[in-house]
Amino acid sequence: MKMVTAFTGNMKRAAAGLKRINLDGLRWRVFDAQGQVLGRLASQIATVVQGKDKPTYTPNRDDGDMCIVLNAKDVCVTGRKLTQKVYYWHTGYIGHLKKRTLKDQMTLDPTEVIRKAVLRMLPRNKLRDDRDRKLRIFPGSEHPFGDRPLEPYVMPPRSVREMRPRKRRAMIRAQKKAEQQQQNADGKKGKNGEARKKLHEDTILLKEDGAHTDCHSNGKPSVSKA
Repeated sequence: MKMVTAFTGNMKRAAAGLKRINLDGLRWRVFDAQGQVLGRLASQIATVVQGKDKPTYTPNRDDGDMCIVLNAKDVCVTGRKLTQKVYYWHTGYIGHLKKRTLKDQMTLDPTEVIRKAVLRMLPRNKLRDDRDRKLRIFPGSEHPFGDRPLEPYVMPPRSVREMRPRKRRAMIRAQKKAEQQQQNADGKKGKNGEARKKLHEDTILLKEDGAHTDCHSNGKPSVSKA
């Protein structure tokens, strides 16, 4: 991962609240959000910012490391969350409930998307604000912490969970039902085809009988003897 030292963004906002953090003994972990799924990335950041990846983790003490998230504008979401996920907030005035889709929020400020996802995974206690100060998110790859001992964070491989027996049985039932419906549809098509074929044969026989009758009627009329 390329660590960029030049920073052209808002330095005041990027360094806000650093004086209130005790940086002694903390590691500077760098997360690259490019191509990462939002929920999986946020869960890893929440684990590191709480210090849960350390054997000395204690719930009543803030031992989390500094987390720097880069390329927030390139984070990914699954399904239709880009248009269906909605953020709500209230201004305090009557009837002023506001909402914004994830797509609009990504266009306006992509850093807030990751921040909200991480903060909503943290416990709501007095340590929440301190952990929020340790989270630094940037839309691109530029950041002002190039002089720090940065450590790139490697995302763990995604493990495929074994399918539960109930879910497996439901899938088998769904497959059998789909096969049965397909067989019924094929049977109906076959019956309709046989009926049409039989009707066509009957029509041909009727035409042949009609033609044979016309040939006999065109001959000499029979004279009845008195």
